[in-house]
Amino acid sequence: MCSCFGVPGSGKTMLARRIPSILPDLTFEEALEITKIHSVAGILPKQLPILTTRPFRAPHHTVTKSSLVGGGTVPKPGEISLAHFGVLYLDELTEFKKETLEVLRGPLEDRTITISRLNATLTYPCNFMFVASMNPCPCGYYGSTEKECTCTPETIKKYMGKVSGPLLDRIDMQIEVAPVKYQKLEQKQIAETSEKIKQRVDKARKIQLKRYEGQKIYSNSELTPKLIEAYCELDKPSQKIMKEAFQKLNFSARAYHRILKVARTIADLEEKEKIEVAHIAEAIQYRNLDRKYWK
Repeated sequence: MCSCFGVPGSGKTMLARRIPSILPDLTFEEALEITKIHSVAGILPKQLPILTTRPFRAPHHTVTKSSLVGGGTVPKPGEISLAHFGVLYLDELTEFKKETLEVLRGPLEDRTITISRLNATLTYPCNFMFVASMNPCPCGYYGSTEKECTCTPETIKKYMGKVSGPLLDRIDMQIEVAPVKYQKLEQKQIAETSEKIKQRVDKARKIQLKRYEGQKIYSNSELTPKLIEAYCELDKPSQKIMKEAFQKLNFSARAYHRILKVARTIADLEEKEKIEVAHIAEAIQYRNLDRKYWK
């Protein structure tokens, strides 16, 4: 789960919409599950007997709770299930109703959603990557060094309050995106392509598939607390950094486990067998925005 945070025009939406281009290829089992869900929802293209690309769902901020999690007289899959094994992207997160966002808390934790109606109770999978982007305030320039914010403290507090602490706690990576300078745009330097990044991601996914063979999971994000103990062991220097961060930043037990999973993924991307100090330090850095802006 990832949240991009920054002023207007800093590239948050573009960054989020590029994520599907670097995601690992679907396994046959994943493709079957996605196809079944889309078939039940009645949106499976007739010309495609099986879906072979990861879904990317980006509902508008006016989406209802039932459209997001699923519903109807005969419960159908909602956006979170249609994003199974893919990406659910919520642009301008604070424009969504708070009660709509709160229904994500359970599915983000359980990776399933149970919908009960008078005539049926159905459970759908929803193991998706949750990606969100938002401005720091209504005018968009709170904390900016380039332009003065015109919002009052009360307005900013109300705006940020639309995203609750428990929901933030379930977001693994909180990234602040800085505005792009003219000098950067003017440079002719060739950036790394999505294809090259995807090659590293594919390697990391193969490492994880081999590691968790027989565990009925596909990736580090699905690790349970018991499996975290087995596969995310820290050496003494890493334990020291983690302990200091846990105490100073008041991390919850959930945040602690999520940091370990992110650190494990960083290590896999570097093809390292064990989590090192640099990996745990980087993972901790991705958990500071809720302390900075949601004091």
